[in-house]
Amino acid sequence: MSIIDLPLLPLGKGRDLDAERGVECPGDLPAASDPDLVARARAAKEALGERVFVLGHHYQRDEVIQFADVTGDSFKLARDAAARPDAEFIVFCGVHFMAESADILTGPGQKVVLPDLAAGCSMADMARLRQVEDAWDAMADAGIQDSVVPVTYMNSSADIKAFCGRNGGVVCTSSNADVALDWAFAQKADVDGGAKILFLPDQHLGRNTAVLEMGIGLDECVVWDPLQPGGGLTAEELQQARMILWKGHCSVHGRFSEDVVDELRAKHPGIKVLVHPECKHEVVLKADLVGSTEFIIKTIEAAEPGSVWAIGTELNLVKRLADAHPDKTIVFLDRNVCYCSTMNRIDLPHLVWSLENLVAGEVLNQITVDPETEADALVALQRMLDLPGKSHRD
Repeated sequence: MSIIDLPLLPLGKGRDLDAERGVECPGDLPAASDPDLVARARAAKEALGERVFVLGHHYQRDEVIQFADVTGDSFKLARDAAARPDAEFIVFCGVHFMAESADILTGPGQKVVLPDLAAGCSMADMARLRQVEDAWDAMADAGIQDSVVPVTYMNSSADIKAFCGRNGGVVCTSSNADVALDWAFAQKADVDGGAKILFLPDQHLGRNTAVLEMGIGLDECVVWDPLQPGGGLTAEELQQARMILWKGHCSVHGRFSEDVVDELRAKHPGIKVLVHPECKHEVVLKADLVGSTEFIIKTIEAAEPGSVWAIGTELNLVKRLADAHPDKTIVFLDRNVCYCSTMNRIDLPHLVWSLENLVAGEVLNQITVDPETEADALVALQRMLDLPGKSHRD
């Protein structure tokens, strides 16, 4: 089934548990206007005590972040959950693929809860297992499969991570993608013509890392479009490529444009442009600094008072950084509001609903990965953890 074949589901209605979007949230939610929501969340969390551990992704709303025991990027949070084996419940305020990773890394007695099952990831949903398996078969037909190492970004579903685990591949984060690519190229260095990499599911992170960090030419990168026969590529194009980039992208970071960079530089002389590597290559080329969410946070924390910054990442985080650093001028690298719509599905009513049900002894919206998928995905994750250098940074 391709993306265009997916059944249309109104937001929060219907069920499609195999997709990263559009599944219903059972039960009655508290009203968003309820003035007691903060008090209810606090009371439920206190009642659960150390039985619950709340994770808050950096892109979450402030109303949710205030109740997080730890904040961070997706893999950091999954590792933090694994480091709390005594916590019976892991409430993951993030999106579906993140909760899957937490379930993979935590113990069998821990239950991972996603407050709203409709909190998916459009990027993760752009690479579905059957599509990737079809691409893998096409690479066999082109005579290159034995030279290809699959590398998937953390922002992918558990079954895509498992595919990489089964086929000699690895998972990467936005800060260790270059280390992961180094490792992947080394796996097939003795193959005639050298190794090729199938990079899933974000073409921009793959391209930016390959070209700017690894010195690979743009002409050595091709894009596999799962909606086109043969990915829209000829066998010869596949044979000549070193990087086969999946046609996926982040709906937030893909919005940033190079013309806004030019406008802001004209408006604020001396401004520094800081962007995430999920941004388009043209935007990254115009930026002063490029790095993961954690890198962006640390850069702003270390910046000189009075400095001026334009940041290209999710708006909740940019606003939080601006509020936390009033001695610096921080502007958003877009003309329009640009929240992650699915991440923002997790709001205070959903968090209260999840916590109060746990207090009542009901575990709703538990995220579980089947044992076979978990085992294969863990292989790919462990390969990443075994990489040198930046593997433990997010």
